[in-house]
Amino acid sequence: MRDELAAWVLRYVRCWTSNAPDDIGALFSEDARYFTAPFREPWEGRETIVKKWLEHADEPGTWSFRFEILGVDDRVGFVQGWTEYHDGPRYANLWVIRFNEAGECAEFTEWWMKPSNA
Repeated sequence: MRDELAAWVLRYVRCWTSNAPDDIGALFSEDARYFTAPFREPWEGRETIVKKWLEHADEPGTWSFRFEILGVDDRVGFVQGWTEYHDGPRYANLWVIRFNEAGECAEFTEWWMKPSNA
């Protein structure tokens, strides 16, 4: 599962870079839920996720991202990430990614925060 999680995160980063709708959609199950913050209402369903992603898309080349897999438990992956926008803020991220039986992302939650000195 660790290798599958790493491959999924790399695909996510490629989608973040390209903002290609078909590739974004391919990351998620048809009924996936995407939480942009732990207590916000999720974006629900593949079509909505793609639409909302594109509404909030970052321009390619304006950011950098690195990550570390913290662990996996059955079909749940935990990823720590660091995002730096070249013209501004930096963020520390924790992603919780739940996969369905078919290996598709069924639920994605991102926890993010700015460093205290940012």
